[in-house]
Amino acid sequence: MPNDVGHEIADALGTLLRRSTRERIYRRLTEGLGEAVDEVTYPVLSGLARTGPRSAAGLADEIGLDRSGVTRRATRLEQAGLLRREPDPADRRATLLALTEAGRAAIETTRQRLATHIEDSLASWPPGEAQTFARQLRRFVDHGPFTA
Repeated sequence: MPNDVGHEIADALGTLLRRSTRERIYRRLTEGLGEAVDEVTYPVLSGLARTGPRSAAGLADEIGLDRSGVTRRATRLEQAGLLRREPDPADRRATLLALTEAGRAAIETTRQRLATHIEDSLASWPPGEAQTFARQLRRFVDHGPFTA
């Protein structure tokens, strides 16, 4: 059947994108990083690390939350010294959210943990297969059905 591969990939992506899967991964990545960094606030930190300074509304669009949810999470992170609010140079009435050095350090820790977790889970694969998978996944992400 011509759609077998498409269905198999769609099912695997569905598992990866499930909210419960993301929360479990975020919980593992943020363990021990302080009360403000958890599975709830991680998407805000991670989103800012990817995009750079953004308004709450702009970040909300990027990470799939509403603006008020981003604002609540940002307040927790700001109180912990992980992000700051700064004037938007393009519109002085607006405010941008930006990572602090401590916020960047927290993200670097989570990214290192994620890379280690992925590498550990691929350790039993035959030599070269994990590298091939990484290249093919990058190709799929860059040129697959989700590109803009």
